[in-house]
Amino acid sequence: MDTFLAINDSINSFIWGPIMLFLLLGTGLYLSIRAGFIQFSHFGHMLKATFGSLFKGKGRDAEGNNISPFQAVSTALASTVGTGNIVGVATAISIGGPGAVFWMWISALIGMMTKYSEIVLAVKYRETNAKGEYVGGPMYYLKNGVGAKMPGLGKVLGVIFAIFAALACFGIGNMTQGNSIASSMESTFGISPMVSGIVVAIIVAVVIIGGIKSIARVTEMIVPFMAAFYIIFSLIILVIHAGELPTALIDIFKGAFNPDSVLGGGAGVAVMTAVRMGFARGVFSNEAGLGSAPIAHAASSQKDPVKQGLWGIFEVFVDTILICTMTALVILTATDADGSFFWQGGEYAGAALTLKAFEVGLPGIIGSVGLTIGLLLFALSTMLGWSYYGEKAWEYLFRNNEAVRKVVVMIFRIVYVVAVPIGATGGLEFVWGVADTLNGCMAVPNLIGVLLLSGVVLAETKRYFTDLKKDKLQ
Repeated sequence: MDTFLAINDSINSFIWGPIMLFLLLGTGLYLSIRAGFIQFSHFGHMLKATFGSLFKGKGRDAEGNNISPFQAVSTALASTVGTGNIVGVATAISIGGPGAVFWMWISALIGMMTKYSEIVLAVKYRETNAKGEYVGGPMYYLKNGVGAKMPGLGKVLGVIFAIFAALACFGIGNMTQGNSIASSMESTFGISPMVSGIVVAIIVAVVIIGGIKSIARVTEMIVPFMAAFYIIFSLIILVIHAGELPTALIDIFKGAFNPDSVLGGGAGVAVMTAVRMGFARGVFSNEAGLGSAPIAHAASSQKDPVKQGLWGIFEVFVDTILICTMTALVILTATDADGSFFWQGGEYAGAALTLKAFEVGLPGIIGSVGLTIGLLLFALSTMLGWSYYGEKAWEYLFRNNEAVRKVVVMIFRIVYVVAVPIGATGGLEFVWGVADTLNGCMAVPNLIGVLLLSGVVLAETKRYFTDLKKDKLQ
């Protein structure tokens, strides 16, 4: 086991190391430049076409066995908004200082274009299954898009991606989330991890048995509530501690380029550490480039690839710019009785740092209870979203035999549910390590596909905004 963990750590160091982060961010920057940075130049239109459309009664309309555009983004957000938004941000600050938050923002602004491109391709190259449902994601645009140019490569990359996704869902989307829920419920309310695991497993089983329609209906209700709850809860803390907010913002910008000026002489945190931690936690949180979210977006009844792709920009904005920023600011404004900041002492890190910040933000049990509720909703929704990703990956691997496919899906759902209490009650160092590696491995075939099909993304983007301009002129 020790040998296996050592090998996995070596692979993980490469997967989430400078080369992979450069590839992830380089892809987003390349696409942004070629598309004219539409995530900035058309940000207003994106908000109008996504969030704004909901107020006009649009975006919630489903068709046949498919889900609505809003249900698709809710399912995707359910998966991306998870423990990384709470624990991951604290880890970035603990290691890279406040400056890591700045680079997390940069990774999100660039990642918006990557996520947009993935979704455009997912809708463009999706297929319809035997039940009349749209199915898609990286495995399909690798097979149908890249495969049209290079059949052998496209087919192989599609299978590789599906294998990584089929396995990763049990770790990053299931057992680790169940463990986070159980740990927080035990520390806050004294509930046994086994009890928490069984209750959550029952909830997951009831929801996923109905497939994407059931998952989408639940996430459509949970995601807006949990995002609003967490943002408002955090804002209350920031209003109470408004006096520390200017210092926190100054530390973020100063720390991005000169960490030691914030951490104090001799701290030895290099700029590259802040950059690496900010980029890594940003990518890990919003999953831009990993290829997971496009699987959910492909199930949307939206016909236009670009219209659904705009929801991808919105998704990264909510996940990282809004929710991760709330976590970061609450942490950076939390002070001890003597006025010193908790993040500076080195006594707290990761989940402990976030929990302490919320406890100080709202004294008594209010802060810890609020954070526990947020963590519960984040982790539960992640389980539901990733169950769909895993199911579609297994379906893809056995798509050529309908009878076998049905059996595999049934077995997958049973195992997925059983894994929840196992994760809730077990030590997860091994699972975290392997899941993190598999999650990163998904990005390799996906980014190859996105880069090879970048011309398709640009053509669809040009077509959409040209038509939009014509409509405005008429």
